[in-house]
Amino acid sequence: MEETGNIRLEVNISPDKLEARVTLIVPDEGRGGPILITEQDVRDALRAKNVTHGILDSVISELVGNPAKFANVPVTVACGTPPVPGIDGKIEYPFLTLLHDDKRPKELDDGRVDYYSITNIPNVAKGQLLAAKTPPTPGTPGTAVTGEPIAPKAGREVMIKPGKNVVMNQERTLLYAAIDGQVSFTENDKVNVFPVFEVNGDVDFRVGNIDFVGTVVIRGNVPTGFRIKASGDIRVLGSVEGAELEAGGSIEIRSGIVAQDKGHVVAGCNVKTSYIQNANVTAGNQVLVSQSIMFSQVRAGKQIICNGAKGFIIGGVLQAGEKIAARVIGNASATPTVLEVGVKPELRQELSTITKELQNVYENLRKTDQGLGVLSQLLQVAGELPPEKRTMQIKLTNTRLVLEKEVKKLEARKKEIEQELEGDVPAAVEVYNLMYPGIKLVFGKLVRFIKQEFSRTRFIVLEGEITTSTLI
Repeated sequence: MEETGNIRLEVNISPDKLEARVTLIVPDEGRGGPILITEQDVRDALRAKNVTHGILDSVISELVGNPAKFANVPVTVACGTPPVPGIDGKIEYPFLTLLHDDKRPKELDDGRVDYYSITNIPNVAKGQLLAAKTPPTPGTPGTAVTGEPIAPKAGREVMIKPGKNVVMNQERTLLYAAIDGQVSFTENDKVNVFPVFEVNGDVDFRVGNIDFVGTVVIRGNVPTGFRIKASGDIRVLGSVEGAELEAGGSIEIRSGIVAQDKGHVVAGCNVKTSYIQNANVTAGNQVLVSQSIMFSQVRAGKQIICNGAKGFIIGGVLQAGEKIAARVIGNASATPTVLEVGVKPELRQELSTITKELQNVYENLRKTDQGLGVLSQLLQVAGELPPEKRTMQIKLTNTRLVLEKEVKKLEARKKEIEQELEGDVPAAVEVYNLMYPGIKLVFGKLVRFIKQEFSRTRFIVLEGEITTSTLI
């Protein structure tokens, strides 16, 4: 702070150190007279606060030339150079282009169309590149007005997650298929290649239940009572009734599900279908429906999206970690419909459990190292250990190896969960056309009953309340 005649120069630096402001503080008794200030006065005041970078000479000249204009008004006289954040790492999946191959159904000789013959199966060959990782960039440092470097936010690291029948290069930046088969994403975005089992028609008693370590393709329908289990994906080109479908990867049902409250459809990744009626559906990631969800129990780790030409949800209970969206929700009869969205409780619970387990393992590791340290001191003093102490040393050494392996496993899983939770977005319910009364919205512990119609509305939680905003 500098005194100059009848005024005082005050310099303030912003918390992020990217801006310095000068205020000419003029006392009441000095406002009637001339304000005398020189460029040197301003520069001395800046120097006293160590402001050396990004000084705006033109602003200082204007300040000195017409000080009365700036009396008691803060003016920016120096701007730092903001850091440039790093670019997040990314993973590209070249095989996904196979999903966009020609999906037109086969035309038979008599002119009819065979919809069950659509061969939209992304097969890959042994040795084919499946994933390529681009590492994150560290970013570019900035410079504070005081000349200090400002560290940038580094880009976020990403990891290729290998599953079954795949191999990685030594740098763990490229992933290749180890066998011929179909690519499938399973839990935590692991990439797998599975062999394919096909049924050329409906599942019936000649086919029976299916339990296959790979991907299953049904080129017909799956009637009530049958069970299909696959470690990869399940693709049904017809419809599914009250059957049991369980896939480690995704489930795609070309027609839809009419289950009559029987059976279930469970996928580790996504469930994609045209409609869901009186069914029980669970997906680790997304449930994607083009037409309707009616009177069903539907759960998704992230999103439930029903946004086709009709895209309506009526009745039942829908639960999603991040978002539920549809064109129309409810009906004019106010049919009770429950929509629940919010954080991923199972992930947060797992993170809490892993943190406690790590604390226990760290403590056991500390005790093991303590024991090994004592034995090492005995060895240095005596030159050798008695048999019982030698046996103890071997046991402790083996215990340490087991504990180290457990620590690596727990820390890796903890990092995965933290990265997934870091990307959490505020939970939302979105209706693109119309929401009718009779809907119960649940955001964690918050509940709101819809008693009027809403159109083109997003529901989110702000300041502890379920609030609305208009969708553009």
